[in-house]
Amino acid sequence: MKIYTGRGDEGMTDLRDMTRVSKTSHRIEAYGTVDEVNALVGTVRPTGHGDVDEVLETVQNHLHIVQADLANPDPDEGDPQIAADHVDELEAWIDEADEELDPLTSFILPGGSETGAKLHHARAVSRRAERRVVSLAPEEPVNEEVVAYLNRLSDALFVFARLVNKRDGVPEESPTY
Repeated sequence: MKIYTGRGDEGMTDLRDMTRVSKTSHRIEAYGTVDEVNALVGTVRPTGHGDVDEVLETVQNHLHIVQADLANPDPDEGDPQIAADHVDELEAWIDEADEELDPLTSFILPGGSETGAKLHHARAVSRRAERRVVSLAPEEPVNEEVVAYLNRLSDALFVFARLVNKRDGVPEESPTY
């Protein structure tokens, strides 16, 4: 398989159904931003915490499903799609990690250890991906579970950042006003 095809040289790309669209379309922006989240999560692994690494690997696979889902404006049965089960899985991981953390009593500054800071960065880009999908939804069909997944993912990445920082002995800092 060749890496380059030249098909995108004029600013167009193919959706899963082979529809040609501009590389600046809202759909491409949405799944391109999801790709960015996935790449950022990839910069975090390995974290040094096996349980977190396993979860992040699964998240990366979920993000590939999100991208496939967004790249397919008219999915058929059997096509990759994010489902409520994926959201439920994120919620279970959040709850499990949260049990290890002190209760959150104020906002915290994103940062901490190198891994914690990268997870906060991925969280912020996940929020941007969610905004891109929300802006696409009034114009074109979007699986509503994608929005829920990205919303929950940003929560999960926040909790994972807190968890890694705690395990690495890095205290949380609150903003000063």
